[in-house]
Amino acid sequence: MPDQHSGRVAVYLDFDNIVMSWYDRVHGRNAYAGDRQKIIADPDEPEIAQKLKDATIDVGAIIDYAASFGTLVLTRAYADWSSPVNAFYRSQLVARAVDLVQLFPAAAYAKNGADIRLAVDTVEDMFRLPDLTHVVIVAGDSDYVPLAQRCKRLGRVVVGVGVAGSTAKSLAAACDQFDAYDSLPGVVAPTSTTQKKADASGTAATATATTASRRRKKVDDDPMAELLRRALILERERTDEEWVHLSAVKNLLKRMDPSFSEKALGHRSFSDFVGAYPAVADIDETTNIVRVRLHTSETPTA
Repeated sequence: MPDQHSGRVAVYLDFDNIVMSWYDRVHGRNAYAGDRQKIIADPDEPEIAQKLKDATIDVGAIIDYAASFGTLVLTRAYADWSSPVNAFYRSQLVARAVDLVQLFPAAAYAKNGADIRLAVDTVEDMFRLPDLTHVVIVAGDSDYVPLAQRCKRLGRVVVGVGVAGSTAKSLAAACDQFDAYDSLPGVVAPTSTTQKKADASGTAATATATTASRRRKKVDDDPMAELLRRALILERERTDEEWVHLSAVKNLLKRMDPSFSEKALGHRSFSDFVGAYPAVADIDETTNIVRVRLHTSETPTA
């Protein structure tokens, strides 16, 4: 299997699929299908607008996760970008250098439009770019199983990302690695109806959750702190080690945000930058190899 430090990664997002699947994950099974006509008719209607907001996709979490496997050579997202629901994401995707592939809906083939175009482009890219090492497919349909199998036969590492509960088991099995979108660093798990009722009742558990939420907000309000936190989580998951090399974290962070510069932020070195966020990271400089880990208060619990 290719070394992830020297990986060259292609990312393909079936954007309609991930948006609809996450909407269902947040609001309940088949919720998107039930609200589809309302969304098409008036996505700014207060109730629909709030439901769309609650089910917003974290584009950065997906791109950052893909960057943990190596340099992003190309990233494509497939959808009908004239749809108001998808148009909301256009600026975010363009800001992350994602190529937006327009799909024109037609009743006869709307369901398979993204599947076919994405699969054709992926196979073509593998022959056009023989140095690609990883293919990241963000989708959940079993229609992508033959594509995943073909990519593996052509010597690529296939990574899948899909929404928990909406991903075909056969697709997950066809990939070398599969992760739920829900579990990516930065993604906030949907709150269940039971938990919402508990929050409204003002229980002790709610107070604890509110305190944790306020602490998290301080981190999330600083984009550099959030970038560092995601990088630490992804590197820990890649190595399965609590303490990871500082240089590896910097390399990953640069892949996640090529414009990052600790000196431009007023720090003499990367270790000084990390040291400026004690609530996010612990740093160990007692040996020649500087190591860092996610601060204990930031570590997710099972």
